[in-house]
Amino acid sequence: MINGKTLFIAGHARLPQGMAAKNVFETLTLTVEVDKKYGVILDASCTLATEHGRQFIGNLLKGFCLKDGADEAIAAIQTYYRGKGANALIAALKDLELHYQQIRLEK
Repeated sequence: MINGKTLFIAGHARLPQGMAAKNVFETLTLTVEVDKKYGVILDASCTLATEHGRQFIGNLLKGFCLKDGADEAIAAIQTYYRGKGANALIAALKDLELHYQQIRLEK
């Protein structure tokens, strides 16, 4: 149900060679549902190949505040995600943050 209090934002990045997801997708997509007022990530998903990986990233990113920037979320990915897609996830998160900041400026 859409209540006008959240935004759905996507970020994209190229996948490295040798990743299972590269067989299906050329790019990694990271999506988040963000609280419009506070900028907090309420839910997140990505196009990693395994359900376990998608759930892990979704759980990892919940609660980070995009109003504060993406540095803390990037640090969490660097600390807790040890897969080949780490750099692509970080690039997608930076792209997503850029979209979020552009949306904030439109107000």
